[in-house]
Amino acid sequence: MSARVALRDQLAALGRYHSPQVAADVRLNTNESPYPPPDAWQRALAEALRAVDFRRYPDREATVLREAIGELDGVGAEEVFCANGSNEVLQSLLLAFGGPGRRALVFEPTYALHTHIAALAGLEVVTEGRGPDLRVGIDTALAALERIGPDVVFLCSPNNPTGRLEEPEVISAVVDAAPGLVVVDEAYGQFSSWSALSLRDGARGREGLVVVRTFSKTWAMAGARLGYLVAHPEVVAGCAAAALPYHLSTQTQLAGVLALGYKEEMAERVRKVASAREQLASGLAERPVETWPSDANFILFRPLGKDAAQVWSSLLEDGVLVRDFSSRPGLEGCLRVTVGTPEENARFLDALDGALR
Repeated sequence: MSARVALRDQLAALGRYHSPQVAADVRLNTNESPYPPPDAWQRALAEALRAVDFRRYPDREATVLREAIGELDGVGAEEVFCANGSNEVLQSLLLAFGGPGRRALVFEPTYALHTHIAALAGLEVVTEGRGPDLRVGIDTALAALERIGPDVVFLCSPNNPTGRLEEPEVISAVVDAAPGLVVVDEAYGQFSSWSALSLRDGARGREGLVVVRTFSKTWAMAGARLGYLVAHPEVVAGCAAAALPYHLSTQTQLAGVLALGYKEEMAERVRKVASAREQLASGLAERPVETWPSDANFILFRPLGKDAAQVWSSLLEDGVLVRDFSSRPGLEGCLRVTVGTPEENARFLDALDGALR
């Protein structure tokens, strides 16, 4: 039966964002943590859930969670907005400050959902390219700001899927020159050496800076669906106005609050992944592939002399799943591998050797 109301043009044109979920012994395609959260956290969460009265709605303001995140990042609770993963954070932000007649500036190649969610929210999306090093050039960025006058600018740092950390001076210059909001997506921020949160120190004149983070990667909690942003209280209030009532469940709030009691354990996981990343990068450097420096928990690489899609298929036949970006503009011939455990990384390199023969 045909629908009585046609699908919105924007949705019909966009299609769905997805990463293939196929069976594989070693899944290195979605940048998940290779290590689970601490056992003590899981036990504490199970115990806390026993005391929850599920007849009652969750705390609409997520007060305790926002206070705990504020303490973590050195800001007030009024500067924190939480939602179901960083994607809902972005959706709420763009529903509040986007809409028809407004523009978003995106530097491609980058995280596809920046464009996807902006278009869903009715913004016109304007794209600019990156330099040969896959970073945003300061001259390119400032010229684009002058020419386009965007209401929202997206900077992903470290950038997904390239892994590159944007230069602090570039982000600082964009924040100072942008006429609207500057959204710095730091989903992988804890793997890197610098955060745009530092630009909020004495943030007078930088009220448009929005830093987005997630518990999915460095906190090993992708299944919990918890993300947040740090921004000026007026931005936070706008996001809260756009979000649905009671959108953040009691169990999600509990999971986040309890996780913040295990900061050192979580930091140790980040250190282990960062160390494994360098070992994986060394392994890739010994093989006929092109790579780029990464400050995230993944590495972008391009097989040399081999069709990337065929390499992807060969890896999957050997039980290793990576992400195929080979048909994406600006990433032609590229694949992306998530940093796994040392055993998973060794399995990947062995399978890659077979695929490159």
